[in-house]
Amino acid sequence: MKSYTLRYATPQAWIETVLANFDAFLVDHAAAEKKASGMATSMLSHYPDKTDLVEAMCDLALEEMVHFRDVVKILHQRGLILAADTKDAYINAFRKHMRKGTDVYFLDRLLIGSIVEARGCERFGLVADALPAGDLKKFYLAITESERRHDDLFLKLAYQYFDAAVVEARMEVLLDAEADIVKTLPIIAALH
Repeated sequence: MKSYTLRYATPQAWIETVLANFDAFLVDHAAAEKKASGMATSMLSHYPDKTDLVEAMCDLALEEMVHFRDVVKILHQRGLILAADTKDAYINAFRKHMRKGTDVYFLDRLLIGSIVEARGCERFGLVADALPAGDLKKFYLAITESERRHDDLFLKLAYQYFDAAVVEARMEVLLDAEADIVKTLPIIAALH
């Protein structure tokens, strides 16, 4: 399995914005974990015949929901509450790159899932590095590692269900698309 690198590094201005408004970032982080759990549930619902995927997505949905619960606890400790879900411009822009057709749509869901998790890994890592020593830093270090595993999970599933050459060719296209999306997004105190 070939490994990949994101093609656009998150700028320093993003971490500065997050640190300046960390409460808003936490609220967005909670929403992102909840949506990730829902996405995993959607995947296992759409592909019930793919037993390895179903088992992997069951585990992923549960893990993401545990992360959601953990972020909610942090919010409540800080006197914050959840906000209504909002549309994620990054995810919505990325979804526009999903092709129609059973097999290509499935492949794109897996590869986009991998890239989204890789971006989460990068950004949560930046947060962990910037936080002072303590429980919050430890939490974000653990979340960073979790995102790395999820990135690998989606990529391994893509290689399991599709020919390596097909996976690699499509990944190249999607990595370029993701870089273009991230470059154009406004810098806000949110994961994306």
